[in-house]
This record gives sequence, C-alpha cells and structure tokens, in this order.
Amino acid sequence: MRTQIRQSLDKMFTAFAGSVVLLIAGVLLVVLVPMFRKGLSAVFFTETVEFRKLQMDLHDRGDERTLKQELERVAAARKPIYDILLAFSRGLDMEPRVKEVKNIYQQYGEYLNYRNTPKEQYTECRKQAKEIRDTILDALESMDKQVVLANLDKALAQKGNPTFKDTPVQHFFTVAEQYRKTAQTVDLTKRSEYLAGLRDVTAAIRQLFGPLPGEDEPPLPMDQYGATRMDMARKALHTLLWDEQWIADGPGKPLVKKIIARKTQFTGTELEPLFDRVEKNFNALLLPRHRFYWQYFIDDWVNSHYFGGIGPEILGTLLLTVLSMLFAVPFGVVSAAYLVEYASDNIWIKIIRICINTLAGVPSIVYGLFGLAFFVITISAIGKPCILAASLTLSILVLPVIIRASEEAIRAVPQTYREASLALGAGKFRTLVKVILPAAGPGILTGIILSLSRAAGETAPILFTGVVAMGPIPNFGTPAEWVRNPASIFGGLFQPTRALSYGSYDIAVGDRISMLVPHQQFGMVMTLILLILVLNVTAIVIRSRLSKKLRGH
Repeated sequence: MRTQIRQSLDKMFTAFAGSVVLLIAGVLLVVLVPMFRKGLSAVFFTETVEFRKLQMDLHDRGDERTLKQELERVAAARKPIYDILLAFSRGLDMEPRVKEVKNIYQQYGEYLNYRNTPKEQYTECRKQAKEIRDTILDALESMDKQVVLANLDKALAQKGNPTFKDTPVQHFFTVAEQYRKTAQTVDLTKRSEYLAGLRDVTAAIRQLFGPLPGEDEPPLPMDQYGATRMDMARKALHTLLWDEQWIADGPGKPLVKKIIARKTQFTGTELEPLFDRVEKNFNALLLPRHRFYWQYFIDDWVNSHYFGGIGPEILGTLLLTVLSMLFAVPFGVVSAAYLVEYASDNIWIKIIRICINTLAGVPSIVYGLFGLAFFVITISAIGKPCILAASLTLSILVLPVIIRASEEAIRAVPQTYREASLALGAGKFRTLVKVILPAAGPGILTGIILSLSRAAGETAPILFTGVVAMGPIPNFGTPAEWVRNPASIFGGLFQPTRALSYGSYDIAVGDRISMLVPHQQFGMVMTLILLILVLNVTAIVIRSRLSKKLRGH
C-alpha cells in the first residue's frame, strides 16, 4: 500500500514539475515571440526608394544608375501631386500672395527706372499699376466671394493693356487668375479651416516623399528623406487620408474621437483629386521592395536612431562584458579557493561569507552609485565616466555570484582527489591548481555563465560610470600608433561607449525621435538577447568539452 502511495506521489510530483516547466516555457514564448517578431522588422522589412536613396547618400550602397532611373520614375509620378498641392496652397495661403503682389509692384518700379521712363509716363504707369495692386490686395484680404470675384475681374480687365505688355505687371494677372480659380471652388469663410487641413496634408506629403520641390534641404536627416519603410509610409498615408478629431456629441457630453476622410473636408476644391491619386498610385510613388538589412548590426545610427543600425552598441556591450569578466573571474575564483582550501572556519570568515551573500542581493543601482563615487570621482587616474570605470563596476556586481558558485564547485570535488594528489607528493598549491580547479571547472563555468548574462544586460551600474546614449565610437588607435606607443591601445578604455541595454532604455524613456520608429528599440532588445544567448552557448560548449575531458572522453 505504501509503495503504491509513494509511486502515485512520485508521478504527481513529476507531472507537477513538468507542468511548471511547460508554464515557464509558455510565458517565455508569450513574451519573446512578439518581441522577436517586432525586432526582426528592423532587419527584414519592405523598403521604399527613399531607403535606397538614403543608403546611396550615406554609405554609397546600391547601383547608382538603377537608383537614378527609379528616382526619375517616382519624380514623374509625384509631379501631379505637387502641382495640385502647390496650386491649392497658392490660392489659399494669403500671406505669401500678398508679399508676391507687393514685390511685383516694386519690381515694376525698378523696371521703369531701368528703361529710363520719362517722369510723367513713369508717374502714370505707377499709378495704374498701383490701382491693379490695390484691387488684387483687396480681393486677397476679403472673405466675401462676390467682392473677391468682382475685384479680380476688375484687375484682369487690364490684362490686355498694351502698357503692361512684357512687364512685371503681367505677374499680377497670373496671381489673379490662380486665386480666381480657387475662389470659385472654396468657401472663403472657411479659409482658416482649409489652411489647418492644408498644413496637415503638406506635413503628411513630406513624411511620404521628403521635402517639396523648391524647398531648402532640412538640417535633420529625418526630414531630408521621405518614408524609408512601407510601415512608416502606411502611417503617413493614413494621416494624409484621414483626420482624427475629438468632437462632442452634444452639450455637456464628453468628447468622442471621430475619424473623418480628408477628401470630404476638401470636397469641390482643387485639392480633392490629390487623395485618390496618392492612394491609387501608392506603390508607383514609393517603389517598394523586400529588404534584408544585415548592415543593421554594423551601421551606426543616424539622427538619434531614426535611421541606421546598432553596430557601436554591440561593440560597446561586448567590451563592457568581456572586460568585466576579465576583472571578476580571477578575483572570484582565487577568493573562493582561499575560502574553501585555506581559510579556517572562524568568526571573520563567517562574516566575510555573510557579506558576500549580502552583496549578491544588493540592487544594481547601488553598485552604479558606488562606481560613480569610487572609480569616477575618487580614483584620479580614471577621473571620468569611461569603459574602464563601467567594466570595474560590473565586475564588482558579478563578483559575489562567481565567488559563491566557485565555492560550491570546489567543495563538490571529492576529497579523494586531494588525498591522491598529496600522496603522490604534490604540494597544497599544486594540488589546487592541477587537480581541484580543473575538476571544479564545469561548476565554476556555470557561475561565470550566470554572471555573463547579468553583466551584459545590466543598465543601472553603467548608467553613471561609462555609457552614453549618443557619442563617438571609442578610439583605440591604429596598429601604427601601437608600434610607436604600445600604451595607446588602452586609450579607448578611458572613453565612454554606447551599450545595447542603455540604448534601449534611453529610447524608452527619453528619446522622442527614435520613439517614432519602435522597430529600432525592439531590434536593439532582440540583439541584446541574441548576444547574451551566443555568449552563454559559447560558455556552455566550453563547459561541456571540459566535462568530457575530465571524464576521459
């Protein structure tokens, strides 16, 4: 009976343990799969011609001849859209038109002076031009459609006047004709509403295609190009086609978000055909193509991660992780060997062990503040946040874990190994180095693997001691400089660096520009996970080979 109960309990425990493992695996899948899916979108995506133009301008990648042909195709496809937008804006935005009319009048005076026009004729011509100017200005400033059309017709009646033939005054009539066309299709009392909508439409067009023809090149790269990815282009298209407004259904009722088609806002105007043209010719306007952007892992960012990759962040993470292990592993293993093999079990050793266990549970931000106070402020040889200070801080963070894991691994070595070595004449130190540490190697490597993962993924300890969100890549010099001055190879250790963990943190909490492209953040997190996985797998393979060697395989 007892045997049956024990077997039943064993089966229940096995089933429970298996279900817990499956639950943990399920949680990991729920968390990691969406993250990896979004992260892969930084590498695998549908590019536009704007992305190919960006790559050619910044990295000289691609076929220049093919790109030129593609840019000519999209320029031809976009021209009707720009023409519609320009015609409508010229007829609606009065401030530039008023300035243009005044400039035309001034240019006409300069023209008459240049022709040495007699004084009386000059006065008469200027008077007639002034009347036309004032008539058009009255039309531009009026909100009454009948008044506007009457003034424009009055100005256009002078178009056949031979006095103004082949003179700057002819531009008066061009402005009048353009505005008359707009005034016939637009409700002038809603001019401010049309202008607000026009600004949104123009901004969406810039997001899709970059700066409008004739505009000065913007200073920021993010404004110099249109949508480089189709997911970004679709967001800009949605902004172009639809207007999100918060409208109250009635007095005293809360605001409700409503999505209104912009086409209906501009019904009957010159701008109305633009929306259908963009939607129907969307692919022809951007020439999408599938892209495997492997250079994401080596490129530097552009415009605060809006474009580019995370190469410096990967390099910085590797530097910090490897250097912290180089500092922590020797001290950790030696400390563990001393505590197990040499130290007596007195009150001081017990206190040291308690301190080690306590340090293993201290929040990482405390290590960061300690690193700032000690390595950055106190040690004058460092004196500033840099790779060396951050690596030393991380090494102290992982040191307790390495000591505890190494202690347990050394204790697990059978006592017979020690006795056999001593019986063969080896000293205690030689026994430790040649017998105990190799036998404890797999266990020590387990502690190193755990420490490796933590060092690579920590943000708080390096936040104050050596990482930056934006900055130059650390310069370690060239081989020629190393020959002349071998110490120059260590110069880069006294410079700050970028890291994947801090980069993703910065995007999440403070970088508004890169928040516009969330695939960059997910790509950074995905890369950090993969990097930790690669480092762990490498350490596990080394541990496995060491274990096989110890077993005589």
